[in-house]
Amino acid sequence: MTRFDRYMLSQLMVMFGFFALVLVSVFWINKAVRMFDRLIGDGQPAWVFLEFTALTLPGVIGAVLPIAGFAGAVYVANRLSTESELTVMQATGYSPWRLMRPVLVYGVIVALLMSLLSHILVPASLEQLRARKAEVSQNITAKLLSEGEFLHPAPGITFYIREISPEGELRNVFLSDQRTPDSPVIYSSTNAYLVQQGGGTKLVMLSGMAQNLKREDNRLFTTHFDDFSYDVSSLISRNDTNLDNVLFAGTVEMLRQPEAVAERTNSTTGAVIYEVHNRFSQALLCIVAALIGFATLLLGSYSRFGVWWQIVCAFLLLVMVKLIEGAITPLVPGDGRLWPLVYLPAIVGGIAVVLLLYIAAHPGITRRLIPLRRHGAAP
Repeated sequence: MTRFDRYMLSQLMVMFGFFALVLVSVFWINKAVRMFDRLIGDGQPAWVFLEFTALTLPGVIGAVLPIAGFAGAVYVANRLSTESELTVMQATGYSPWRLMRPVLVYGVIVALLMSLLSHILVPASLEQLRARKAEVSQNITAKLLSEGEFLHPAPGITFYIREISPEGELRNVFLSDQRTPDSPVIYSSTNAYLVQQGGGTKLVMLSGMAQNLKREDNRLFTTHFDDFSYDVSSLISRNDTNLDNVLFAGTVEMLRQPEAVAERTNSTTGAVIYEVHNRFSQALLCIVAALIGFATLLLGSYSRFGVWWQIVCAFLLLVMVKLIEGAITPLVPGDGRLWPLVYLPAIVGGIAVVLLLYIAAHPGITRRLIPLRRHGAAP
């Protein structure tokens, strides 16, 4: 690469890093806030929230990489055009095709990052996130340790704690068990503890009372106790976590044995084929997005009104590519034989880039199509 190529590539990577950081921060914070409300509301500690947000980070990065690549290319092209650096390089004999070399290298670098995410990091993080969510949902202790609130950890169960001491003592506990409508029971105690025993969690209540209402004869039975143990583990259903999902499967396995993966994940062969080819397609879209962003701004000549119309055209072209991607998304999972359609957005985007570069290399076409006001000249 020449010095100018390295200069352009460094500028592209710096702006890509900036836009990626901003976009990831916005998307990640938005997701983290919703997750924070849910986890902290369930009584989970802060480290669980940090772990969950970290596991969602690869997916967020993968979602914003094409946008960041596009934004970085548009920004650098606009700056080089505004400062007349592109004009100088074109005057020295650089054609639009030649100017795209560092942009192509830039797009390939972004595509490699996307490949690393889509083939390795995202499936692994999603699988780990699913497993951790199942573990957290089984944590009955965290669900119950919320003072001053009436909680409903299971249908027919109401639980209340007035205060939790620093030593872990539960004060003024109320537990209503109405899972048996004909014989509801209410437990109350001044002190209680949550104790781990035999792989489960038990609520040990001290100095309390149990009230059992027999609805058939409308009689209330009251029992005072010094200590009473209530198994709260039974309030949570402990189903085995299914970690066999198409999103968690390896790329090589899906390419070699799509039928076996579909059977194991209780999915369709078309869904498996779509998922594996979509991982490759997303990397190609990163290249296409960068090329579209830069190639569009090579159109036209210098104008004191800026390059706003080229930026709008680049954005519309990117939207067109995403619309095509959205249109084919429901087709391939239904029929795996249509998997070449997954690459249609990248192909259409590549054709658009070639047309843009051809128009940029023949400026007479642009002047005939879109009259521009040149700096210091009449239209």
